Amino acid sequence: MDELVLSSTDRGVLTLTFNRPDRLNAWTVPMGRRYFDLLEEAAKDPAVRAIVVTGAGRGFCAGADFGTLGEIRDGSHDEKLDPRPNTFPTTIGKPIVAAVNGACAGLGMVHALVCDVVLTADEAKWTTAFARRGLIAEYGLAWVLPRLMGQQRAMDVLLSARVFTGREAYEMGLVNRSVPGERLLAEAQGYARELAEHSSPASMAVIKRQVWHDWEVTLAESAANAVTEMVASFGRPDFAEGVASFLERRPPNFPAL
Repeated sequence: MDELVLSSTDRGVLTLTFNRPDRLNAWTVPMGRRYFDLLEEAAKDPAVRAIVVTGAGRGFCAGADFGTLGEIRDGSHDEKLDPRPNTFPTTIGKPIVAAVNGACAGLGMVHALVCDVVLTADEAKWTTAFARRGLIAEYGLAWVLPRLMGQQRAMDVLLSARVFTGREAYEMGLVNRSVPGERLLAEAQGYARELAEHSSPASMAVIKRQVWHDWEVTLAESAANAVTEMVASFGRPDFAEGVASFLERRPPNFPAL
């Protein structure tokens, strides 16, 4: 089971790699459980300050495994589901960077977009897939997509379930950056390393909570919550170190989360 998701850490950056390359890393309950377990471990590990998620081989994640879908169709699927929702990565208090290296479809697209920052290979193939399988916009994608790319574009990719490239995903505002595939992982890890070395872990945890949570509140509520968080930040060692490192013109040495 450990091999379903590969794990390595370098200079504060944990890289998690979906590892079912023969199936384009199609999602299964055991793979998802291992991924979420590793995220939970990373949340508690002071050596991890940022996380990169990618896929082995030619795919990022090609959606739910068709073996599972077949079992659901004929009523034979009885595998115990993980109680953690597919939005679980949004609750991890460390930044997660998706490096979409290849096929990214259906549930795989959900898992790319619940990361905090998304980089993609120019040539990666994206699709919501649902409408062409007789399914609906699953796991909150109908909520996420319009907020990322606007309602009309979201309607297009959901209703048509057409395939589009990573480059088009960037042009539509769906992802942060699109680069040639051979550069993708290095770009994603380099970005994550910048966060690990220069951004306060406490600040990133609060900012992540603010951004994901504040989509659900009014501007006034968000502003009021920000005042509370700002006052709390004044009392943290991260604030003192952030100011000192700037005045002393040196890299910051923020404490672990």
